[in-house]
Amino acid sequence: MINLEELEKIKKKALEEHIPIIMDDTLEVIKKILEEEKPTNILEIGTAVGYSAIQFARYSEGACVDTIELNEERAKTAKENIKKVGLEEKINILIGNAVDILPTINKEYDIIFIDANKGKYPIFLEEGIRLVKNNGIILADNILYKGYVLSDYNKHKQRTAVRHLREYIAKAIEDERLKSQILEVGDGLAISRVTK
Repeated sequence: MINLEELEKIKKKALEEHIPIIMDDTLEVIKKILEEEKPTNILEIGTAVGYSAIQFARYSEGACVDTIELNEERAKTAKENIKKVGLEEKINILIGNAVDILPTINKEYDIIFIDANKGKYPIFLEEGIRLVKNNGIILADNILYKGYVLSDYNKHKQRTAVRHLREYIAKAIEDERLKSQILEVGDGLAISRVTK
């Protein structure tokens, strides 16, 4: 049984400390997908404090979640949080750069959730297509990035992230293996069904 009180505390603390966690309306959409798909293996790219991994494990009974986190301190916090809610048996944290870790994984996933370095989204999509099972789903959070991606935004600070997110969307829509939709929930969610 998941400790929901602890989960609420994790959410509150993350919000207070401005740690990016999945937004409620985005989570609602993903919850429906998890309930329909009944995944057994989920891969998350970008653990942060473990909040979304916990939610994915919570809404997919019997699923195992592998989650990758670059920041060692955050991974440590995530590990503690996962233990607090009682899901350490279901969630496995891989610490390191997803760009290096993903090519070493040789396992199939039903669902892949991307929420990490925006500039690396096109790389994550390529690896995601390789790692997701036929008819599996790749989800990318924050795909509209504060509305910048669909506007004529060109400020230097976020230019690279915006360019790579636009590249991701173009591939998600044009690649014949992917049947994609972009939802304007949260900060934008791309949902791609993969046919190999």
